[in-house]
Amino acid sequence: MIRALYTAASGMSAQQANLDTVANNLANSATAGFRRRRMQFEDMIYQNLITPGAAQSTSTASAGLQIGLGTRSAATEVIMTQGDFNQTGNSLDAAIQGAGFFQVTQPDGTTAYTRAGSFHLNNQGTVVTADGDALVPAITIPANATAVTISQYGVVTATLPGQTAASQLGTIQLANFANPGGLEAVGGNLFKATSASGNAVTDAPGGTSGAGTLQQGYLENSNVDVVAEFVQMIMAQRAYESNSKVVHVADDMYSQINNMVR
Repeated sequence: MIRALYTAASGMSAQQANLDTVANNLANSATAGFRRRRMQFEDMIYQNLITPGAAQSTSTASAGLQIGLGTRSAATEVIMTQGDFNQTGNSLDAAIQGAGFFQVTQPDGTTAYTRAGSFHLNNQGTVVTADGDALVPAITIPANATAVTISQYGVVTATLPGQTAASQLGTIQLANFANPGGLEAVGGNLFKATSASGNAVTDAPGGTSGAGTLQQGYLENSNVDVVAEFVQMIMAQRAYESNSKVVHVADDMYSQINNMVR
């Protein structure tokens, strides 16, 4: 019964973390470029009362008797499926049709990666994110420029006063990873590379790295399926209730044992 209490408690703790993950997914269902997470569990250590394979006789071996000691949260898997596109009409908005990421420079000089292509200009005309992180490589658009265009291959052009032909202002580079699910989420729609994700492979949109192409005037919505998250929430609730019932039953058994001496 001691084992039952702690085993059931581990299940309750794991489902609490599962519900926290579902809550974060639902909270970000309207966040541009958000990637939902899925909780992964693993069983914990086993107590061997009889070791599997132990000899029962000269010709037979035991199947073993093992008592599991519960479960734990092992990892949160990032689901990298493509989100739906939402047309905004903003010339500086861009959605990635593919697996790539935009590169931005953070205030400490490090490079971060994002799927949220909602860009605007700072007071110097540099293309930045909503938090002011500059796009990499940096692209500056003059204040008097008109008809800003971002091609599907990342080429940024604009018409300048006194010119009839559009001028090229720069090219957006995308980053791709061998294992994008291994990226570390740091908030603000940003990811950072880790040893699990591998190093970034940069390329122009439409290149051979498979990073994808750009769609100007669109934003990628979150890939959260609200209905699926509600189903997962119900499953987590039922699993939590089941484990709490085990705690209650084990407590009743303890009460009966204690009452035997009366």
